[in-house]
Amino acid sequence: MSEPAVAPDLSAGEWRQEPGPEGEWRRLDRRTLLVTAVVMTGVVVGAGVPTTLGLAGGMPFWQALAWVLAGALLLIACGTGGEYVRWRRTRYRIGPERAELHTGLVLVKRRSLARERIRSVDLTAHLLLRILGLVKVRIGTGEQSGGESTLELDPVTRAEGERLRTELLDRTPESPGAYREGTLAVLDPGWIRYAPVSFLTPVLGGAAAGGLVQASEWFGAQARLFGWVADLFRDTSVLSAVLILLGGTGLAGVVGALGLWIEMWWNYRLEREPGGTLRVRRGLFTSRSVSVEERRLRGVEVVEPLGVRLSGAARVDAIATGIAHDDEERTENKTLLPVAPRAVADELAAQVLRESVSPTNAVTLTPHPRAARGRRLRWSVACALSPVVILTVLGLLLPDAARTVLLWCAAVCALVLLPVAVLLALDAYRNLGHGLSGEYLVTRSGSMGRTTAALQRDGVIGWTVKQSVFQRRAGLLTLTATTAAGSGAYHVRDAAQGEGLAFAAEAVPGLLEPFLMSEQDPPGHGPGTGRV
Repeated sequence: MSEPAVAPDLSAGEWRQEPGPEGEWRRLDRRTLLVTAVVMTGVVVGAGVPTTLGLAGGMPFWQALAWVLAGALLLIACGTGGEYVRWRRTRYRIGPERAELHTGLVLVKRRSLARERIRSVDLTAHLLLRILGLVKVRIGTGEQSGGESTLELDPVTRAEGERLRTELLDRTPESPGAYREGTLAVLDPGWIRYAPVSFLTPVLGGAAAGGLVQASEWFGAQARLFGWVADLFRDTSVLSAVLILLGGTGLAGVVGALGLWIEMWWNYRLEREPGGTLRVRRGLFTSRSVSVEERRLRGVEVVEPLGVRLSGAARVDAIATGIAHDDEERTENKTLLPVAPRAVADELAAQVLRESVSPTNAVTLTPHPRAARGRRLRWSVACALSPVVILTVLGLLLPDAARTVLLWCAAVCALVLLPVAVLLALDAYRNLGHGLSGEYLVTRSGSMGRTTAALQRDGVIGWTVKQSVFQRRAGLLTLTATTAAGSGAYHVRDAAQGEGLAFAAEAVPGLLEPFLMSEQDPPGHGPGTGRV
């Protein structure tokens, strides 16, 4: 539980009681020492087993075990001692105007955030924290300025975390009955079928194979592992052996993708709370709670990676201020709906935006000129030909024994990669589009990962017009809508020059017109819509 609050007296080098007008100082939960001790024990056990086996090859086993145990106890004691110092020197308080955190022994840090700037209070708890009834609270302003814009309380009790979330995000309803509250979406176990079609599946399969080889090296069994694989495929053709190994790696990737999906999205629930806040809760071993205030919501993105799109599914991400999309630890914090059937995704997007139909599906988007297709074909074919050219050059330079193999590899790459590149380029061109749907501007692009973004028009604070030499010759340009929400920039790629500028001028009237002039009017004769 939270303990009586004290505040730092830096001149005396001690902490002293100082409630003050801003509220009382509070400690983190004392059980953080137990958490650190258990985590350190797990780390030293995981590292100690292979270390002991390695040392046992050059000294008696009991002696190697004694050295490893001594080092393990020292590491656990040092880690727990350091955590005790952090716990003793960390205090926080929430006042009517500011949230403050003071910590540090040698280097004392004082951080405070104005409460009106706080945009997110996220709660996370891994399995050990959940068993102890604790959570880690991250209070942020949404600014991408590193740790200076966040306060992290690790850990506090779950009740204290919920209190902080409710108090800091001010959930007092302003207009009861103006919107439907309650559950917007819950987990459908059938959605797990989309996990294996993720791009993560082959990555996890490769990681499993690499981990097996690395573990065999730790235990001195790598030669036996390779020998066992060689004996297993001794009477099998090379092609069959390769296909079997790829199949086994793919199966491991599928199992890993299913396990990761279950851990991330189990118990998923999206709710609209009193006061107009969307709350996403999810996680099996590590529970997560992410809140997005609707007043800072500027739109949604419907994201369709290639495998997911071919399966007729999509996920929904929020475009909102206060979500640090560039922070690797918080990449999924913007996701409102995991991969689900496309109809479910469109329906949820409409509910989130309080529209009868989702803007991402309510309008027929304007296609882009054929010149945009040519640009995609050239880029894709160039990328596909790169390995072909490299293999061909190496084959011509190397001796005859390697030349034949490399030239055959180049031919196979050309036969496989070129058709795939052409198909992806044509698909990327078909996916280009932009349009207006009520209060939203909509843009879509991508093939391997198609994204349809619906952005509030009044959330656009600027337009960036880019035109390379090749785009200028083809009569194309790329428009970028700048906003304070989401990734900060949403692109309309390779649109026709006149049509793109007219779209930008219509989407946000008065923002781009001062920089446009008619094709007929010389500079200095008033704005128009022809060119920048």
